[in-house]
Amino acid sequence: MTTEKKRTIGYLCPVCRKPVIRQRAAFALAASGAVVGCDCGKSTLTIDAEERRFRLSVPCGVCGGEHSAMVDTARLLDGKGVGLACPQTRQLCCFIGEDYEVEREMERLSLAADKEAAHGEDGELFTDSLIMHEVLSELREIAARPHGIGCACGSERYTMEVRPTCVDLICADCGARLRIDAATDEDLDRLCCHWTLQIKGNNK
Repeated sequence: MTTEKKRTIGYLCPVCRKPVIRQRAAFALAASGAVVGCDCGKSTLTIDAEERRFRLSVPCGVCGGEHSAMVDTARLLDGKGVGLACPQTRQLCCFIGEDYEVEREMERLSLAADKEAAHGEDGELFTDSLIMHEVLSELREIAARPHGIGCACGSERYTMEVRPTCVDLICADCGARLRIDAATDEDLDRLCCHWTLQIKGNNK
């Protein structure tokens, strides 16, 4: 009895910053492509099957944008895998292939993204790198929960600015900000007490 061949798809969600890893049957990919979404519900990677190639639309956890690419069918369905890079930074933003290869590349991507964020704005380092790393990890966990991060204006779309001593959550619709301090153990403990976070909104 033969085992059905599978391919693993991985990318870093640009919203919650959590690695997204999903497995799909190679036969199903070749026939109709796939749609892979993050548990937070705020990003989706799509693979459309065309004649002898695939068209990919990839949310980029590196620059925050979305990139498109064409990949030959053989490259995507066979071998260790194929990686797609962010055209702005030249850094890997998506990997499709064998399970262990995808997990390894996603771990590298997640660490690289945290390292990049660790320089804050204007190249400044975190006041406490360990605390900031824990705060970013906790924010990913909160964002992955249903309605984990939202705004009083009703929007659940937001961006994140990482600074040396804090993280600003910014509503993508009304522009309101929620500052999360990230410099001391007390700051981390305070964040861990929250199951969800709400930006106050500019009309409040």
